[in-house]
Amino acid sequence: QVQLVESGGGLVQAGGSLRLSCVASGSIFGINAMLWYRQAPGKQRELVASITRDGTRNYADFVKGRFTISRDNAKNTVYLQMNSLKPEDTAVYYCNVQDYGWRIFGNWGRGTPVTVSS
Repeated sequence: QVQLVESGGGLVQAGGSLRLSCVASGSIFGINAMLWYRQAPGKQRELVASITRDGTRNYADFVKGRFTISRDNAKNTVYLQMNSLKPEDTAVYYCNVQDYGWRIFGNWGRGTPVTVSS
């Protein structure tokens, strides 16, 4: 099993920035991609960004140009730099991991809450 611990969330004004971190531990062998999701109140969890082990990045349209995903393979850590934040970015942010067969297999953590005030 893979345990995931997110951190870095907080309260920020619109236009501000935050940097989220997520550390994976446990059975980390076989991890290919690391992913960030978010879940706003009353809404379903949605994929925000992903990054494969070789550095290929993908972003949801609603964060392109504002968020940047990166990872440190030596530290089993994935980051999400969030700039130009909007009130609609308010959500709890979660990370997870994906194997080479595209299976999501981490244990969901508590997430880190992000609140963007207008």
